Amino acid sequence: MPLTRPAPPPRLQAPEAPELLLELRSAALGHDRVPLLRDVDLVVRAGECLAVTGPNGAGKTTLVRAALGLADVVEGEVLRRTARVALVPQRHSVLASVPATAAEVVAVGRLPLTGPLRRWAPAARRGDRAAVLAALRTVGLADRAHHAVARLSGGQQRRVLLARALASEPRLLLLDEPTAGVDEANQRVVGAVLRRLRDQGVGLVVVTHDPGALGDLVTRRVEVRDGRVRATEGAVAGR
Repeated sequence: MPLTRPAPPPRLQAPEAPELLLELRSAALGHDRVPLLRDVDLVVRAGECLAVTGPNGAGKTTLVRAALGLADVVEGEVLRRTARVALVPQRHSVLASVPATAAEVVAVGRLPLTGPLRRWAPAARRGDRAAVLAALRTVGLADRAHHAVARLSGGQQRRVLLARALASEPRLLLLDEPTAGVDEANQRVVGAVLRRLRDQGVGLVVVTHDPGALGDLVTRRVEVRDGRVRATEGAVAGR
């Protein structure tokens, strides 16, 4: 009886890495062509939360502006792999001065998705209204949709800004100090929303002075100091 050779073992394939959303390659970043940060090598992938820490004035805002395409790239490259990028600022002075409702503020987040003729399309308008209400419901403010945003508490205003970002359906979400000056109840709501987004594959970049307040939300951490961006706690900041 002829001998039969055993079948070769199945070839195992390495799991694919999550989608790359943002990549900085040996980047020098600054303003008016003057670099404030140098030699920045950084990636952000779908489904991760990158905490950016460092002292005031170190360049954290410059890093965020680079992700938005607003900082000068003096050297190297900043590659945004998605156009769906949204920002949640720490505060918005307009909220206290403009007589707008929460729904009207959140509706601004739909503007990047609208075309010049969209307002004449009833189905599109209905979709925008549904998206605004869904975003407010996600942050627990559906019952405040028609309340003047200037009359909401500081923590609720922060949640309105988060809802505005959600209405734009971002793939990459940038947040500036989302827990600073916010009471514990609002912190819990914001944290729960961000965890859900991360688990759904949204990439998060969170500028914070207190990464401990974010609990298990953070998957990686970098520190901005002395003009450099360095990985901390064993995280890998480069490519």
